[in-house]
Amino acid sequence: MSKTAKKIQDLSAEELYALAREREKEEAELQEKELREKRDELKAKRKELVARQRKELAALEREIQKLGGVTGRQASVKRSRGNGTATISSQLCDIVATEAEMTIAEIREKAESAGVHTGNLSQTLAYLKRQGRVASPRRGIYTAP
Repeated sequence: MSKTAKKIQDLSAEELYALAREREKEEAELQEKELREKRDELKAKRKELVARQRKELAALEREIQKLGGVTGRQASVKRSRGNGTATISSQLCDIVATEAEMTIAEIREKAESAGVHTGNLSQTLAYLKRQGRVASPRRGIYTAP
């Protein structure tokens, strides 16, 4: 028998158990180190990919702008302004101000005929109510303050 085997045979159960726990801890640390390295490698690849994508996207947007198109944030701002003269909120305030009291259905009908996007009408009216730009004396009824 070798010296190592003899040493192991001479160890008590508690000492063997302590060695096993120590070995498990070392293996867990090694595995965590490998995982950390793999994560760092993947994060670096992701960062590289995102940088390349942004660069390509910026080039495409420059080309679109050269051709007179609107891109990115400019397009979303333009959509939110409706017909370009006023925001949806101000247009709804103007519509509500045309009569003493209006139901949501009447507001929707007038807004659609005026070309205003009515997809989030209830939310927009609730926002205007919180801002004090419209009032609601009863449920589903709106007035100008």
